[in-house]
Amino acid sequence: MSSPDPAHEPPLLLPGLASGLAPIDALTLPSDLNGQHGLNRARQGIPQIAADNDVDAIKAWLARYADRRATFESYRKEAERLLLWSTVELRKPLSSLTHEDLLTYARFLEDPQPAQRWVMHARKLSRSDPLWRPFAGPLSAASRRQAVIILNGLFSWLVNAGYLAGNPLSLSRQRRRREKPQIDRYLDHDLWASVKASIDAMPCVTPREREHHARVRWLIALLYLSGLRISEAAANTMGGFFTRVDRSGEARWWLRVTGKGDKERLLPATRELVAELTRYRLHYGLSALPYRDEATPLVLPIGGQRRPLTRAGLHLIIKQVFENAVGQLPIEGEAREHAVRRLRQASAHWLRHTAGSHMMDQQVDLRYVRDNLGHESISTTSRYLHAEDDDRHQATESGHKLNW
Repeated sequence: MSSPDPAHEPPLLLPGLASGLAPIDALTLPSDLNGQHGLNRARQGIPQIAADNDVDAIKAWLARYADRRATFESYRKEAERLLLWSTVELRKPLSSLTHEDLLTYARFLEDPQPAQRWVMHARKLSRSDPLWRPFAGPLSAASRRQAVIILNGLFSWLVNAGYLAGNPLSLSRQRRRREKPQIDRYLDHDLWASVKASIDAMPCVTPREREHHARVRWLIALLYLSGLRISEAAANTMGGFFTRVDRSGEARWWLRVTGKGDKERLLPATRELVAELTRYRLHYGLSALPYRDEATPLVLPIGGQRRPLTRAGLHLIIKQVFENAVGQLPIEGEAREHAVRRLRQASAHWLRHTAGSHMMDQQVDLRYVRDNLGHESISTTSRYLHAEDDDRHQATESGHKLNW
C-alpha cells in the first residue's frame, strides 16, 4: 500500500483559535513539525544558541530586537507567517524548507488562500482574539520584497548561530538596485483641505467629544508639522520640547525625539506647532508649555490618564479621520470616487509623506526636509552647527504652515 501524497492531504489545523492557527507566542508544534529533526539543521560545529526547535530559534532571533518595538513586531509577523504556512500548508518544519518552497511561499503572499483561514475579517484584532489571522489581505509588491528581506535576515542569522546548515533564500536572484520611485502615498492639497475640514466639523457637545476633538486636532497637527513617524508620536514625550536662543537673540522652540534605530534628531517646533501644543495642554489643565524632560506623553488617552497611546491606537484614530474626510469632499463623479479611494487607502505614514511633499512644494531647502524627516543620521559635528540649524528653523517656519 503506497503512502499518502502530502500534496493531497488536508492541511494541518493547529489547536487553539477558530482558524486552526495560533500566534507564535501561543504555538506548540508536534514533534514531526517542530524542527528538532529538520532536514536543514546544522549537523556539525557547536551551536551558538540553546534553541532545539524552530519556534525557540525564531524567538532567539527576535530577542535581539526586544527594545525596538516596531522592528520586533514587523519581524515577528513575517517569521510567524512563514512558520504557520510551512507547518499548515506544506506540513514541513521551517528548518526543512527548500529554495523551491520559498518560491511557492512568495506566490502565496500575493493572495493568501483560503482566505477564511489566513485573512482577518476586521483590522487590528488582538493576537489573542479567536478571529485573529496572520494576514490582513494580499501583500503589495513592496511588502512582499520587505518580507523576503526580513526572512533572508532570519535564515542568515540562524546559519551563523549554528542552527541551520544553509540559507535557502541565498539562492534567490539578486536584482540590481533600482532608483526608488517617486513618493505617491501622500495627500494632495485638496485632500488635505478635506481632512482639516472634517476635523473642524467634529461634534464638540459633550465633554468626551470635546476631548476627542482636541486630541485629534493635536495629533494631526503634530504629525503634519513635525513629520514624525507614528511610532515616534507614541514613544516620545512633551519633555522633548525646549527653547534655544538663536543668533538674533530670539528664543526658538525645538522638539528632540528618539526615532527609528534609536537615533535622536532635532525638529523645528514652529509657532503653529507650539500654539497647537498649548491649545491641547490647556484642555487637560496642564501648564501652557511643557518643562524640559516632562514625562507627559505626546498624545494622551481620553479620560485624563497620563499614559501613552499605542501605535495601533493612534493608527485607528488617523484612519477614522481619513474616513470622516470623505464626507467633506467638495467634488462629485469620477474625481470623487478617486479621492475616496485615496483617503481610504491612506494611513498615518501618509501624513509624514504629505509633510515632506508639501515642504518641497513650498521650496523648503531639500537639506532641511531631509533633516526634518530624519532620512539620514545627523553627524556628531552637526550638533555644533547651530547657524545651519537656525536657517533650517527659519525656512521651515516660513515655508511649512498648517493654516488652520
